Amino acid sequence: MTSLPYTLDADDPAAPPMGLIVLQTDETIEQDFRSHFATSACPIYVSRIPSNATVSTDTLAEMETALPAAADLLPKARPFRVVGYGCTSASSVIGSDRVEQMVQKTCNVATVTNPLRAAAACAADIGVSKFALLSPYIEEVNEPLRLAFAKAGLSTDVFGTFAEADEANVVRISTSSIVEAACNLGADPSVEAIFLSCTNLRTLAAIPQIQSRVSKPVLSSNQCLAWHMGRLNAT
Repeated sequence: MTSLPYTLDADDPAAPPMGLIVLQTDETIEQDFRSHFATSACPIYVSRIPSNATVSTDTLAEMETALPAAADLLPKARPFRVVGYGCTSASSVIGSDRVEQMVQKTCNVATVTNPLRAAAACAADIGVSKFALLSPYIEEVNEPLRLAFAKAGLSTDVFGTFAEADEANVVRISTSSIVEAACNLGADPSVEAIFLSCTNLRTLAAIPQIQSRVSKPVLSSNQCLAWHMGRLNAT
């Protein structure tokens, strides 16, 4: 064997990495992030966290103790400015502050965000506070989610759900179903913006269709998370 000399490239300080913790059952968020960050030079490193095939408050709460192990699998060569935890409903059950604490136990990261925290930041940025909330979840999951939005100063008085607990079905809810449901909710004159909840819901193609029909801002879990992570990574 011959040992050969080599040099090391310096990391680009203008392209800091981002971390993303994705649910084991999620089939959507990575595809959406490829679209949102298509022109970004910043690398995104992904780790998976064990998650149940059925969504309930109990299965969501179980992820709290798994967060440090998932965060520990992210690369450690460079510190992170931001890591995103890709679960809206679990963030409402566990709590955004607790999610951040658990990720920071094993990951050198300045800030941890999630779709719930990101949605509140996005709503403040565009100046809205009254959401029409479209959810795929069963009622026991919707309750803490709506309460978390309320604590963030966001009204979800206009609300509808597909009432689906099976993640494999959530990800396969059709674009046309999402568009029709969101437009029905968004037609309420009290609504300032529409929020499509769940990182596993395929909303990317639905958003422009809804906006063209309702003429109001349309936000989604993945859209808001990507926007917030990009902003935090740039600071």
